[in-house]
Amino acid sequence: MAKTMEVKVPNIGDFDAVPVIEVLVADGDVVKKDQPLLVLESDKATMEVPSPAAGTVSGLQVKVDEKVGEGSVVCQLELAADAAPAAETVAAEPEPEPASAPAPSPSAAPAPSPSPSPSPSPSSRSTSTSARTVTVPNIGDFDAVPVIEVLVTDGDVVEKDQPLLVLESDKATMEVPSPAAGTVSGLKVKVGDQVGEGHEVCTLTGTDDAAPAAAPAPAPVPADTAATTADAPAPAPSPSPATAPTAPSQDQRAFYAGPATRKFARQLGVDLSQVSGSGPRGRILVEDVQGFVKQRLASPVAAASAGGGSGIPPIPAQDFSQFGEIETRDLARIRKLSAAHLSRSWLNVPHVTQHDDADITELEAFRKQASAESGVKLTLLAFLMKAVGGVMQTYPEFNSSLSPDGASLILKRYCHIGFAADTPNGLVVPVVRDVWQKSLTDIATECATLAKTARDGKLKPDDMRGGCFSISSLGGIGGGYFTPIVNAPEVAILGVSRAVMKPVWDGLAFQPRLMVPLSLSYDHRVIDGAAAARFIVRLGELLTDVRRMML
Repeated sequence: MAKTMEVKVPNIGDFDAVPVIEVLVADGDVVKKDQPLLVLESDKATMEVPSPAAGTVSGLQVKVDEKVGEGSVVCQLELAADAAPAAETVAAEPEPEPASAPAPSPSAAPAPSPSPSPSPSPSSRSTSTSARTVTVPNIGDFDAVPVIEVLVTDGDVVEKDQPLLVLESDKATMEVPSPAAGTVSGLKVKVGDQVGEGHEVCTLTGTDDAAPAAAPAPAPVPADTAATTADAPAPAPSPSPATAPTAPSQDQRAFYAGPATRKFARQLGVDLSQVSGSGPRGRILVEDVQGFVKQRLASPVAAASAGGGSGIPPIPAQDFSQFGEIETRDLARIRKLSAAHLSRSWLNVPHVTQHDDADITELEAFRKQASAESGVKLTLLAFLMKAVGGVMQTYPEFNSSLSPDGASLILKRYCHIGFAADTPNGLVVPVVRDVWQKSLTDIATECATLAKTARDGKLKPDDMRGGCFSISSLGGIGGGYFTPIVNAPEVAILGVSRAVMKPVWDGLAFQPRLMVPLSLSYDHRVIDGAAAARFIVRLGELLTDVRRMML
């Protein structure tokens, strides 16, 4: 005959009525040892009640919103064949973990009721009329609970019930609160220490209620759900005991999550204060964390704009309406995508920009003449693209990409050049392919077609892929030199500004020459300054005398 045991709520401290917020099993379910059966939760703590052995659940006696305490019957457990018979009719109590896997007793934290003749509590025995020694309160039957966070330092002024430490295992998190307002001194614990009931935390001076007769024993405050856990910033100490605590910020708001959820969030680096919970009372579930991560991965713009992944803190939000009238407009989709891409490029590529002027006096005369004779409108962009392609043959590192591991250079035997096109919806970069094999008229015609397609919003994804180098021309608008952002994984980009007539010394006199400003930005991991200088000088030579393009 199969062995059966009665599963009861284990020691949860001195509390008699903790609400059940989730029942994780049903009659007939087969469970493993330590698998959670229930979730209990107060306004300050969440606790899982684990199965003491492997077996089959029957006779479930609890439901959601019912209040339970130590010894409340949860269910019957028909033990699996390999379960120890001695476990029968034993209360299900979580076991402490070794130092590498912390294990405090999960417990809720309603305030204890003072008795008519209260005696000193182990968590707050008085040392003088103005100082008291703060110790770890009753945390159940466990002697070694790891400290995962120390929220105060010597000299900090704290409020009554303000958290001092955070203890945590894979099943529960607990805060140790200050038993009174005062100043912290003689801190005796640090992160990683193993503590238990009665372990000294610090001395609290300047307290208003240090006398033993006036100090009811503060209850442990398991804070699996408090905002000041390892997953959320600790609240700053108040400037003085008399100052009322301020309302929590968005990052300090209370959130509810079980130990398993918190452990999962820490493994992924997720701040639970930013996750919306779908469980009872807004409790955050593992599925909520998974959904949050998927959403962030699918929204690179939000991650980039918030500094996500870069280690750079985001720009604090402001309510601009307090200074005057405002209007909010949604960004076009193209602008959002460009913002994410440009942010990645700027943060990942060490940019250097080389500036120079190119004399295009003869080129401009030839361009006008050739346009009239051929019937094809030849633009400066076509000449720039042809010249850049020629220089890339001489300096092939400009036609390369760095491997993802940064250990090698990928040289390309083809030449596709993109150009920045300004459209009503934002900047796009269509790509002209096989520049080496195309004539000036072919390039000019293709640029005009792609630019019109871009303005009409009809570019296809393939029209903007595969570029080896990019050109950003502001010649039709004006301005001088600028620093274009490298269009990674490309390693260089040419910025072109408006050509202006300047006096240029020819050795005998100043001559009026049409000069175009050039700005070459490059990835300094791949290209050094000398190579960039040679590239821009050679480019200037080809633009000054277009006959060199034939060589």
